[in-house]
Order: sequence, then structure tokens, then C-alpha cells
Amino acid sequence: MINNTIFSVPGAQGVQGVQPIQLQQQVNTETTPSDSIREFSSYLNEALNSVATQEQNAHVMSDKLMIGQVNVDQAMISAQQALLSIQLTTQVRNKVVEAYQEIMRTQI
Repeated sequence: MINNTIFSVPGAQGVQGVQPIQLQQQVNTETTPSDSIREFSSYLNEALNSVATQEQNAHVMSDKLMIGQVNVDQAMISAQQALLSIQLTTQVRNKVVEAYQEIMRTQI
């Protein structure tokens, strides 16, 4: 089974060198909108960094495959994980753009 490290469960095992994002659970009933924006922004930043790390890991695994340090299946799994993460990121971006365009079309 392929684990996506962006939305993985804490404690799940990832591909070599890729650690799942640990989300901090905070129980704070008095959060301001600016605090929420900062928290969401940091979450997105961590998710994008995770995607970049997966892509770099896929390149490293590909290089290791060429010199015979890893099996083909390990290289293919890391490449597919990176591809799925990039596709997920692209789809999330598309949905955000769609939502923004829909809000801009709404008449007040």
C-alpha cells in the first residue's frame, strides 16, 4: 500500500527519508482569524515542503537505481508517490481557484 505523507496517520512508515507531517492538535477556543490564517498557512507550507521532499526523494531513488543500489520496485514506488502528491496538490489548487472564481461571480 502506498502511503501519502501529506495526509498520513501519525506513526505510519514512509519511504526512506520521508517523514509524515505531524499535525499539532491545539485546543484553543480563543483563536483570532489572523491566528487561523497563520495556522492554515503553516499547514500548507508544510504540505508543499513534503511534496518537494517526495519529488527529491524520487530523483535520489532514480539515481540510486541507475548505479544499482536499490531495486526497481523501490524506485517506482517513490516515483509514484511523488507523482500522486503532485497530482493531489494540483487538484487542490484547481478547486481553490474554482471556489475563488465562484465567489467572484456571486452577486451581492
